[in-house]
Amino acid sequence: MSQQYLLFNDEFHLVDAPILTASNRGFKFGDGLFESMRMINGKLQFADLHADRLVAGMKALKIEGHALMDDYFLRQKTADLAKRNKWNGNVRFRLSVYREGSGVYTPEINKAGYVLEGISLKSNQYDLNSKGLIIDVFDEMTKSVNKVSNFKTANALLYVMAGIFKSTNRLDEAIILNQHGFLCESISANVFVVYDKKIYTPALTEGCVGGVMRTAVMQLAKTNDIPVIEAQINPEILKEADEVFITNASQGIQWVMGYGRKRYFNEISKFLTEKLNNL
Repeated sequence: MSQQYLLFNDEFHLVDAPILTASNRGFKFGDGLFESMRMINGKLQFADLHADRLVAGMKALKIEGHALMDDYFLRQKTADLAKRNKWNGNVRFRLSVYREGSGVYTPEINKAGYVLEGISLKSNQYDLNSKGLIIDVFDEMTKSVNKVSNFKTANALLYVMAGIFKSTNRLDEAIILNQHGFLCESISANVFVVYDKKIYTPALTEGCVGGVMRTAVMQLAKTNDIPVIEAQINPEILKEADEVFITNASQGIQWVMGYGRKRYFNEISKFLTEKLNNL
């Protein structure tokens, strides 16, 4: 296997080379945020939406340098890394942005640093999972609703604990609630519930990540005359829903087969996945 590279502040480094020090604020304090992105056939998907969310997140965290991290920056850097690693044009990327400098809780500077990593993929489209996911609700911890809730911050302990719950209970995914006990998101995706021929998803005011694929799927549904309602959603709806699916930028749409004894269809999931791949 050939050596793999990542990008660290505009310089290529071997993936297994040490690049962060113990004083790194992302490591010490979770002081940063990240974007998960997908390249298909050499084209970075939804680069403009990723850039918009990244810039908004950096502004919210008061990290400087956001003006440089536009969609051109994302396309250029992901293309450079794909070329250096001789990938086939189908890649999953993670861009981690952190606040540089030292200091304790109070930063000494607000300049941004970044690390761009990638994993080559075989598929050149969004593949709907053949076997539906089995889910349950994780309620040992909840997600706070605040000004950074809609961004993918480096503080991920809630998702780690939900992941342990998932593994312990032999689930495929776990649903996270917000501080008020309403549906928020899953460990790594946004949640959609189909009920009475309408699609419901937690509103951004419920604290969920403002997912790029969430936005794309909502636009696709509306274009195809499927009503989409952003709302405050009681988790009890999972017992009555016709269909449940989750979305993220890396995998597209993943359909849920079961919650407890409840079983779901995947008609809308299949339809939207087909439309997504036609974009």
